[in-house]
Order: sequence, then C-alpha cells, then structure tokens
Amino acid sequence: VQLQASGRGLVQAGDSLRLSCAASGRTFSNDALGWFRQAPGKEREFVAAIKWDSGIANYGDSVQGRFTISRDNAKNTVYLQVNDLKPEDTAVYYCAADFRPLSSIPSMNVRDYAYWGQGTLVTVSS
Repeated sequence: VQLQASGRGLVQAGDSLRLSCAASGRTFSNDALGWFRQAPGKEREFVAAIKWDSGIANYGDSVQGRFTISRDNAKNTVYLQVNDLKPEDTAVYYCAADFRPLSSIPSMNVRDYAYWGQGTLVTVSS
C-alpha cells in the first residue's frame, strides 16, 4: 500500500489550500483514511478522517469548521480542503490508513493507523 500526499505550499493567513492523498495497492472497503499533522517540537495531531464506504467523517477540535475531508472512490484519493488558514496550522501533514477499523466512526488515534504517507509541508505566514 502506498499513500502519496501532495499540495504542500507557503500560504498566508486566511488563505485556502487543498491537500490530496492518492492511495494505491489496495481496494478499499470499510477502511478509514485520515490526515494528521505534526508541528515542530509537537506530537502528531489528528486532523480529520473519513470512512471509505460510508463517507462518515471525524474532525479534530482545532480544525472543526475550517477543514473538510472528502474522498473520490474512482480516483482512490482523499482530499483535505483547508480554509481560513492560521499560522498555528503550520505543520507537516500526513495521510494515513486504518485497515482494521473497529467503529463506524473513523478513529482519531494515531496508533490505529498502520500505513502512512511521506508527509507534505504547509507553512502559513502571518
């Protein structure tokens, strides 16, 4: 399984950006695909995740209302639309896959995600 993230950029506060995660090597069913981020000196933080089959999504508190996760089943791609970016959103964003979901709601726990992409850097200037 490979997860290829793209959409890195240097943007200004208030801007929008769309991150993409193209997945290959697996036919997804009830899996969950998610986005996490890690800022310098901080732990990896849950951003959002979506169930591949149902489209049920889950969001971290810090991005609720500003970020939207979606998926394109035909393209095997998950997107993260990020709006109204803030300097504190600066981080490396990782996409990840949970192939053993235990719930209909995507997990927020980094330990549940066994497969990870390489990360893409988003820098937000004030």
